[in-house]
Amino acid sequence: MATRLPSAPPILPGLAYIRPLGSGGFADVFLYEQDMPRRDVAVKVLPSDVRDPELRRMFNAEADVLARLSAHPAIVTVYQAGISADGRPYIVMEYCPGSLARRYRVERIPVDEVLVTGVRMAGALESAHQAGVVHRDVKPSNILITTFGTPVLADFGISSSLMRETADEMLAMSIPWSAPEVVAEQTAGTVASEVWSLGATVYSLLAGHSPFERRERGQNTKELLRRRIARARYADITRADVPAALQAALARSMARDPNERYASAREFAEALRRVQVDLGTSPTPLEVPAREWDVAARPLDLADSELRGPTRSSVDSVPRRAKLVDPDITGLARDEDTAWEVPSTVTTARPRVVLAVAIGTVAAAVAGLVSVFLLTGGF
Repeated sequence: MATRLPSAPPILPGLAYIRPLGSGGFADVFLYEQDMPRRDVAVKVLPSDVRDPELRRMFNAEADVLARLSAHPAIVTVYQAGISADGRPYIVMEYCPGSLARRYRVERIPVDEVLVTGVRMAGALESAHQAGVVHRDVKPSNILITTFGTPVLADFGISSSLMRETADEMLAMSIPWSAPEVVAEQTAGTVASEVWSLGATVYSLLAGHSPFERRERGQNTKELLRRRIARARYADITRADVPAALQAALARSMARDPNERYASAREFAEALRRVQVDLGTSPTPLEVPAREWDVAARPLDLADSELRGPTRSSVDSVPRRAKLVDPDITGLARDEDTAWEVPSTVTTARPRVVLAVAIGTVAAAVAGLVSVFLLTGGF
């Protein structure tokens, strides 16, 4: 996909623009301050020139999936979604100040921390699978770190239904962390391929590079990576502190034959939890939804490409407070239900004058009664 320039931040009701956070293949993410309740939020926006129904479908799917799953402690939270005044769909999400996009390449992440992350991500994926959804893009850069320092799974933009698969969907992948059958375009994504991607992600966090990446320059083109993944020969991580049980769990999760992998993300999580016990640490809780929720939840329609959500038909003048954020950006538009107009000085002072006169009149009356009482010696 060709590189594009990021779009301009939209004017959104109740939100003041602060700065850009990043751009992806088909959307931009900006940092805003929410006015009520006051907090920083990340806003994902489609560019104004997007007319592709498939991109709109992917955007709607992400909003709907996150709304269904964001109560999970290891999935990024979505707050609201809508359409800006210039017709751009947007999603307002929890702001996470960090990610694992680069950390594993420059830092030796402790084994116990990686195990915690692996179990949490497995719980998030198991919850998505129970809702009939595959993420399809599990990789280090899609694991964000919240303000409390905990990892959460993000970017369900190319997620898909376990019951729906088209030829177009097969092209959506991140090759270094995609299973052999996905790279070969035999499937758009399954539970088995998701287990492979999570295993490859945990491997990357421990090894400092993706599983089939080589140190030599020019040896990591997409075509070369495809060939190595197709062979899928697991190579042990060269770290003395990675126990044999963890190597075995990763090898099974990344088996070339999907039938030889763990049958579910839950099973993979249990294997990682057993490694934690062997290392003498408390196993990380496996957080999955209750069966009652699973039965009661309605299926998600991930084929919907219509523009949905509250739409602003016009943009009102920007109050002076928003200009304190960035003098070059008009970052806050009036919400339909909020009166931002400030009364004039005369109008504002008038109730105080009336109140002062009333208080003075009452005080004078009381003083008169007291004088009469003292002069007459009582009533």
